[in-house]
Amino acid sequence: PLAFLGLDLGLDLGLDLARPPILGMLSDGRRVPKGLPWLKQMTGQGQSNRHRAKILANPLAKNYFAGPYYGTQRMSGTDPAKSQLGAEASVKEAPSSPLLEIRGLTLGFGDGDYLPVRELGLSLDKGEVAGLVGESGSGKSLTAFGLMGLLPYGASVKAGEILFEGEDVLGLPAKKRRELCGAKMGMIFQEPLSALNPVLTIGDQVSEIFRIRLGMRKNEAKERSLALLARVGLPNPKAAYESYPHRFSGGMRQRVVIAMALALDPALVVADEPTTALDPTIALQIIKLLRDLTKERGTSVLFITHNLKLLAGLAEKVFVMYAGLVLEETRDGLRDPLHPYTVGLLEALPPDPSELVALGPGAQGAPGPGLGSRKAMVPIPGTAPQPSDRLPGCPFAPRCGERFEPCEKSLPGLFSLQGGRRVRCFKYGQPC
Repeated sequence: PLAFLGLDLGLDLGLDLARPPILGMLSDGRRVPKGLPWLKQMTGQGQSNRHRAKILANPLAKNYFAGPYYGTQRMSGTDPAKSQLGAEASVKEAPSSPLLEIRGLTLGFGDGDYLPVRELGLSLDKGEVAGLVGESGSGKSLTAFGLMGLLPYGASVKAGEILFEGEDVLGLPAKKRRELCGAKMGMIFQEPLSALNPVLTIGDQVSEIFRIRLGMRKNEAKERSLALLARVGLPNPKAAYESYPHRFSGGMRQRVVIAMALALDPALVVADEPTTALDPTIALQIIKLLRDLTKERGTSVLFITHNLKLLAGLAEKVFVMYAGLVLEETRDGLRDPLHPYTVGLLEALPPDPSELVALGPGAQGAPGPGLGSRKAMVPIPGTAPQPSDRLPGCPFAPRCGERFEPCEKSLPGLFSLQGGRRVRCFKYGQPC
């Protein structure tokens, strides 16, 4: 039990070695066995977070904590992977589950007559980048606010589940939900000027995260903040730290907001149209920065936008929303659109293929039939329905040139196709 201190005295302290005796006490606040006050002091029980952090900083203790008797820690020169203890403690890995899974989410105002988001379903794996696209008013941003617990006044969750790491966040107490947001789930807001507090310096707003969440002293928080501001590409982090938001351009403010969202290394970042207020050159820089930062940290990203070109090579999975519903889910970018609405969105884009953002998979080679193969923009006729409109059939049917009788009578389900694709259109198979 004292191997992590360089001692192997063979003492029997009444500890169950199949469990992490000290790491567990640090992580979940378990009480130490009676009669072992020295162990209480070592684990930092009853002490501050800073005291426990000093314990973890000890190289010997740190090595112990990295693999506490789970078949990964060497004890007395023995490889536990080959020892009986290591064999007994080895646990077969469970199949990986999605980091984020939204099931049947319905968001509404009042008594439910106004439903901007209906039966939304999407999933996001660890380290994956997914895009959520659609026209203005399709429910994209409201979905993000519902995910982060930031719904506007009068809005509420009418039905559905939001599972994050297997736990339904909608059932969490308010305090635990707040602790989750920021620590494990970060958000980049659409307008950085309104997202930042105009009466506080950039340094105050960034360092506040470390001081409140991690209990750091002011100087420690400042050092971490300066390093973070430098990492997001601000040319003079020290000057930026002392400056107010109004002194920055839109692109620099957005870099600050990205820094704040990634400060605590969250597992998921929700980027709500982070390039809307930026010119194309700065927007490309922000997208590349976000791509690089999330890739090096292994962060999952839900990227919300109405600009499909930004997702041409950025997203591994794309969800297309219209009138509060997901009409198509694709895993091959936007090269082979199936739903008439997705086809219409792509045909309405400027046809210059040089505007495509080549950032990763799906962007290599010549643009596919969905992007860059047109000679002129073709607008979608008509206008999108209001959330209060209760159309009996497909919400896109009044604007669709391929509609037929069933489209106007009943709402199609999501039809499953090969390659993990799904599409809400009666042209394809049976509903899943």
